[in-house]
Amino acid sequence: MLHTITPLPRARDPFPQDGLARDADGVPRYADVPATLLDVLRQHVEARPDAEAVVELGGERLTYRHLWERAARVAGGLRALGVTHGDRVAVRYPAGTNWVLAFWGTVMAGGIAVAVNTRSAQPEVEFVLKDAGVRVDLPADAPLPDGAPFVTADPDRRDVAALFYTSGTTGHPKGVPTTHEAFVTSAENMIRCLGLPRDTGSDLRTLISVPLFHVTACNSQLLIAAYVGGTSVIMPALDLSQLTEAIITERISFLVTVPAVYALLLRHPAFADADVSGVRTVAYGGAPIAPVLVQALREAFPHARVMNGYGMTETASLITVLPDDDAVEHSDSVGYAVPSVDIGVVPLGDDPSLGELVVRGPNVTAGYWNRPEATAATVVGGWLHTGDIVRVDDAGRIRIVDRIKDIINRGGENVSSLEVEAVLLSAPGVADAAVLGVPDDVMGEKVGAVLYGARGEVDLDAVLAHCRDRLADFKVPQYVVVVTEPLPRNAGGKLLKNAIRTQVRWGSPLR
Repeated sequence: MLHTITPLPRARDPFPQDGLARDADGVPRYADVPATLLDVLRQHVEARPDAEAVVELGGERLTYRHLWERAARVAGGLRALGVTHGDRVAVRYPAGTNWVLAFWGTVMAGGIAVAVNTRSAQPEVEFVLKDAGVRVDLPADAPLPDGAPFVTADPDRRDVAALFYTSGTTGHPKGVPTTHEAFVTSAENMIRCLGLPRDTGSDLRTLISVPLFHVTACNSQLLIAAYVGGTSVIMPALDLSQLTEAIITERISFLVTVPAVYALLLRHPAFADADVSGVRTVAYGGAPIAPVLVQALREAFPHARVMNGYGMTETASLITVLPDDDAVEHSDSVGYAVPSVDIGVVPLGDDPSLGELVVRGPNVTAGYWNRPEATAATVVGGWLHTGDIVRVDDAGRIRIVDRIKDIINRGGENVSSLEVEAVLLSAPGVADAAVLGVPDDVMGEKVGAVLYGARGEVDLDAVLAHCRDRLADFKVPQYVVVVTEPLPRNAGGKLLKNAIRTQVRWGSPLR
């Protein structure tokens, strides 16, 4: 498999590459960054102890000094409960200061924080607790552990600091060990690619509306703010009125969420007259975005740069970033490789620019937790196989064509479900769309679409006409179901297609 990898050159990458050196295996690593998460936090506790670190809307406000002191007491409490180096602690609090204190407290205790999906059913939770071998479980109603302050001495950059579980859209979720180096590398990549301030007097204030058990919220917001000495403002639950108010009252400068939330926010009555002039960065990812929505974000946040990002749990968040300059014209692209990540393509055929995306770097996991077979199938020769099919243009920009498993084979013609979804999302009146293969005795599969209307209804004739103008005939959906509830997505914004498949009932084909 290795000999088929076509590495992508970095000649046109727009992001700074200084300070990177390749190790003996050829992997690029940052030479002059904090070694561990504790080093990251400590520097701000010492330099600006009274600056706000974490705010829970409707709850506590913690300075850097308070965050360190409180987390150290949580660490002491965990040690009293028997947690030692490498022991796993399940963090099951809702988004807020308790989650943050449990995370940092576990790291200070030398343990491994297990970020458990709070939306999971009890059998799913029990699977994760057993799979991770959790020593201490912190469910939502449990008090924070408390004890004499403790901070582990000299953790190593290669130590695992947390376990995040994949979404489990097929089969059981898999634990992804994330090291101190992976977290720090991911943070350094983000501030370089997004142009975020890095000085210790940072005015970065990010509004976290995604659950903290997801890498977008934890790695790309909470820990980014900590990396530059900024402030994380946390919403315990998504509320568009509260989100709009918080942008103003909390002086938010950095927004990250999925396209569907932005689309709803821009239509919300409270947003129409909101002063959002302080927002400097509007980032999105997790799902395709329509060009009209990108342009609408530019107009709604006139002082901000808009940027697309693509990443995975296995890569501690971002792999690629599409900068503001390309945001509208190349809105179907996820951009260029972040500085620390090498990217390659395993071609599907004779075209070396089309194939499965593979990645390697210090922020890329070395394998799954206690899953040697899954690791062997996914990480080969140091390269992680993402399962995403991509096309690379002449400038080096990456476009995700589809997941390998979501390609629809219609009578020998491959149809990208993502391509069709992108066209549907740009159709009039469509707020969300999922494209699936529908079994067919003659063609093998035909193209099916599940649509959610922006105002509860969909003009199907107009949508299909829109598709016919933009897609080859064999790609235009032949089965369409319009639903009255938003389509199910995981915390990272990805469609839960298995759930949709089990719920949808296809009628007769349209042609």
